[in-house]
Amino acid sequence: MAIWTRTPNLESFMESSKNTAVGHMGIEYLEVGDDYVKGRMPVDERTVQPFGILHGGASVLLAETLGSMAANCCLKNPDTVAVGLDINANHLRPVSKGWVYGTAHALHIGSTTQVWEIRLENEEGKPTCISRLTMAVTKLPSR
Repeated sequence: MAIWTRTPNLESFMESSKNTAVGHMGIEYLEVGDDYVKGRMPVDERTVQPFGILHGGASVLLAETLGSMAANCCLKNPDTVAVGLDINANHLRPVSKGWVYGTAHALHIGSTTQVWEIRLENEEGKPTCISRLTMAVTKLPSR
């Protein structure tokens, strides 16, 4: 059974990410399932740290991007938005080239908070980072 209250759409994800950190880092949305969102990020000059391996902050950016996009498709009240409240990450293995792939799965979907686990993997499917993202569900800001 799908967890979505708003149908996730890869094209709208990409459109809303133009001219943002997401777009500048080369993040791409790849797949939406009944209970997950997958994406990837290149390991290149935009995402590595001075030692030539994937920057931990870039991994966290990918994790929060996937979790946040997914969270906003699970809102129970249409007058709310989900925003990042807390994120942690355990970096498990370095990556120096290619792509990292991320998959966001919900651990908890409540009316005021959501908790997501995002697993990042290298091209061989080996885990590179495990992240937990807590989202605050709040009213949409006045425009």
